[in-house]
Amino acid sequence: MNYLGGISRKLKSAIEEMTTAFERSLNAARSRERMKGEAYAAKLATETEIFKGQEDINALPEIFHYWSNKYLRPMLEEFGVSNPDQFFAKYLHESALSCAIADPAFISIGAGNCDTEIRVAQLMKRAGLTRFVIECLEMNPHLLLRGRQMAAQEGVAEHIDFVEGDFNDWKGKRRYAGIMANQSLHHVLNLESLFDAVKRSLHPKGYFVISDMIGRNGHQRWPEALAEVHRFWRELPAGYRYNVQLKRHEELYENWDCSAEGFEGVRAQDIVPQLLKRFHFHVYIGFANVIDVFIDRAFGHHFKADGEWDRDFVDRVHAFDEEALRNGKLTPTHMMAVLTTRPCALLYSRGLTPENSVRDPS
Repeated sequence: MNYLGGISRKLKSAIEEMTTAFERSLNAARSRERMKGEAYAAKLATETEIFKGQEDINALPEIFHYWSNKYLRPMLEEFGVSNPDQFFAKYLHESALSCAIADPAFISIGAGNCDTEIRVAQLMKRAGLTRFVIECLEMNPHLLLRGRQMAAQEGVAEHIDFVEGDFNDWKGKRRYAGIMANQSLHHVLNLESLFDAVKRSLHPKGYFVISDMIGRNGHQRWPEALAEVHRFWRELPAGYRYNVQLKRHEELYENWDCSAEGFEGVRAQDIVPQLLKRFHFHVYIGFANVIDVFIDRAFGHHFKADGEWDRDFVDRVHAFDEEALRNGKLTPTHMMAVLTTRPCALLYSRGLTPENSVRDPS
C-alpha cells in the first residue's frame, strides 16, 4: 500500500507540474496575443490620425504628374485607357457585362475618402451602366464622412455605399461582380485572409482590379536599388535633399521603413506572391523603382515640372529604371493589374510578367 501511495503522490505531483507548465505557457501565449493586439491598435490609431487631417490624401508633387503623363500614360494607353480612374472603370464595367447581372454590386477595399470610387462611378454611368452600387470599405470614419459629402456633391450618392470596417478581417457577405483595390493593399497586414475573402466573394466571371505599390516592405529600397538611389542622389542640389514629410535634411538618402509606426507598406513585397497563389493575372503593368524617391511626397516637391534640369534628371532616372527592369537588375515597385479566379490569357506591358516582378527577399 505504501508503494502504491508513493506512486500516487508522484503522479499527482507530475500532473500538478504539467498543469502549472501548461498554464504558464497559456498565459505567456495570451500575453503575446494581448501585446500583438495592443501593437495593432496603436498602429491603427496612428494610421487613422495620419489621414484625419489630410484634405487630399492623394495629392502628389507636380513632378510626379510630369513623369506619369510622359511615361505611365503610354503604358496605360496600350490597354485603351489614359489614367487609373479609366482603368478601374473599364475593367469593372467589363466585369459587370461578363457577369450579366442587371444591377451589379462592386466593392472597393480600403476606399479612403472614396474620391476614386466617385469618379469611377461617374465614368461607368457615362459608359451606359445605370443600375449599380460601389461599396466603399474603409476603417477610417473621418475619410468615409468626406466620401459621403463628396458623393452627394458629385451626384452619385445613389451609386455609393459606405461601409466602416477593417479589411484585415473582412468577410464578404454577398457575391460581387467586381472588386477593386486602389493603393490600399500595401496597408494590409493580413493579406492571406483578405485575398481568400476576395476570392470567395468574387463572381466566377468577375475581375479583381488593382493599383498598388509592390516594392520592399515599408517602401524601403532593396540593396541593389538603394545603391542606384545613392548614385543619383549625389547629383541633387543641397536644397533638394530635405525630406518634406519627415522634416529633416538627408545628406545621403536614408532607407527609412515607413511601416514602423503605421501600416504604410507593411507587407508590400508579399502582395504579388500571395496573389499568384490564389488568382490568375489577366492584365499586368509593372513599373518604376528608383524614380519613386525623386517624384514622391518626401522629396518630389522640390522638383520644378517646367525646369530643364529637373525634367532631364527625371528622364534619366526613368530611363535607368526601364533598362534595369527589362534586364532583371531591378523589380518594379508599382503595378496595375486585373485578376480572375479562372485561367485566362495574360496581357502584360514591356515584357514584365507578375512572376518576374517578384524579388526574392533572401
